Amino acid sequence: MTKHKVGYLIGSLARESINRKLAKALARLAPPQLEMSEISFKDLPLYSYDYDANFPPVARAFKDAIAAVDAILFVTPEYNRSIPGGLKNAIDWASRPYGKNSFARKPSAVIGTSPGAIGTAIAQQGLRSVLSFCNSPQMNAPEAYIQFTPGLITDAGEVTVESTQEFLRNYMTEFGMFIARVLQVLPRKVS
Repeated sequence: MTKHKVGYLIGSLARESINRKLAKALARLAPPQLEMSEISFKDLPLYSYDYDANFPPVARAFKDAIAAVDAILFVTPEYNRSIPGGLKNAIDWASRPYGKNSFARKPSAVIGTSPGAIGTAIAQQGLRSVLSFCNSPQMNAPEAYIQFTPGLITDAGEVTVESTQEFLRNYMTEFGMFIARVLQVLPRKVS
């Protein structure tokens, strides 16, 4: 069984984010062939093309972390019917400078949780549009809009509702199969 490194980006910068709890749960429920690691972007400055000629070290490290993984999982809340500004800023850094887009040909999936009944549906659609432009092959099904209720996921990432736990386990299994299919057709470039 081929192992795949999956980097996950948590859209919220809040330490107590419910999406951070969801990310922990997904890492726990991932099949053994997926090696999960968070890629943090909290220290990135606001992107400007003025940096394109000489990225600051934190931005180079961020791009290197994305280059080191086989796939990206986005775990994001919805802020004002969109993705958080910090996540969009991180995507802008990773996709620049022109011709050095870190997401091109890299499999991705999008998931998120919110207390609202439609989860993060609108933010996810916006993020999918951005990822399409970035040429990132996306897992389109199953879609996952998780309504967060108190106690659904513990701080340690344990899912307390069996049906939700099974859904999330299946989601990660499907993501693993999607990554394998994409990389079979679009193998990673070895540098």
